[in-house]
Amino acid sequence: MTTLVLWRHGQTDYNLAGRVQGRVDIPLNDTGRAQAAAAAPGLAALGPSRVVSSPLERAHGTARELGALTGLSVTIDDGLLERSFGVWEGLDRAAMEKGWPEEFALWRAGGDPAGVGVETRAHAAERVGGTLARIADDAPEDATVVVAAHGAAITLGTTHLLGLDPAGWFGLRGLDNCHHATLRRTDRAPGWVLVEWNAGGGDTEPGTPAGFVS
Repeated sequence: MTTLVLWRHGQTDYNLAGRVQGRVDIPLNDTGRAQAAAAAPGLAALGPSRVVSSPLERAHGTARELGALTGLSVTIDDGLLERSFGVWEGLDRAAMEKGWPEEFALWRAGGDPAGVGVETRAHAAERVGGTLARIADDAPEDATVVVAAHGAAITLGTTHLLGLDPAGWFGLRGLDNCHHATLRRTDRAPGWVLVEWNAGGGDTEPGTPAGFVS
């Protein structure tokens, strides 16, 4: 059965400062590049046949480390973009809570605040989960595909593949920078099994969990 390895990008300066990234195209910082280089050999040992990445540089830069090690080209897929956080992108927790106290409280409780441009959990889950399913459909039987993406995108996409309600189920802790999840296709419902979560990361510090920043 096809295996998907979902790899969160390495650390950025926004991660370090506790700022929401979303669609802002922030590159890896020095720590993030070191994390990607340290994690890449472990993923290369899985024998991936393909490497796919979000178009955002922090994910693409992470994926390139694996591509350089394996000789695989990195394919870009726009469906792997991070969840959009609208007007909150670039802000830290204090600024969000001060400017939009009710919307922030709803978001932190797992809801979908209106009027700030945040992509709903359900939409992001369907978008990313559908993209992951398509990537798996395009892969040879029994292939391993590494997908470099983002904390919220990976978590919500995984929720979708596992047949769970993204609006009311919060059982997955966010991935640390440059850690990965592994899902394997199965012939039993819901069609996927979660093999591991928040694994790997190489020999560097794990960096920022994805529970708040993306």
